[in-house]
Amino acid sequence: MLGVTVGVLVLVWLEKKISAAIQQRIGPEYAGPLGIIQALADGIKLFLKEDIVPAQGDVWLFNIGPILVLIPVFLSYLVIPFEYNVILANFSIGVFFWIAVSSVVPLGLLMAGYGSNNKYSFLGGLRAAAQSISYEIPLALSVLSIALRVIR
Repeated sequence: MLGVTVGVLVLVWLEKKISAAIQQRIGPEYAGPLGIIQALADGIKLFLKEDIVPAQGDVWLFNIGPILVLIPVFLSYLVIPFEYNVILANFSIGVFFWIAVSSVVPLGLLMAGYGSNNKYSFLGGLRAAAQSISYEIPLALSVLSIALRVIR
């Protein structure tokens, strides 16, 4: 686990360093020794960002929408086998659970767009939901066809 963490940190560091060199940006190359403090600065910036809710928007819908998008992603990891007999939750209907949970995501996208009480944000949320559904239908059909074939 430590090796994966260090590997990801090195890859992020290299990506920032190479992107900064290509785009001729000073920050990521010289923030600390060899630019390794840039990731820490990015984390602090992300942690201290202000949460802005539109004045006429619905605060509850605006805040619950992104949460409703992220929770199914994390619930999907319940049915992924990490090793031969290592599964977080042993559902006998794992594929069907995964499809059911992932179909909740477009609702969160619609809620986030509608919660801002702006027609352009709502259209953006509608477009994102339509795109999510258009990816989901062929994926679900292909996965279910394989699952039904294996069940027989």
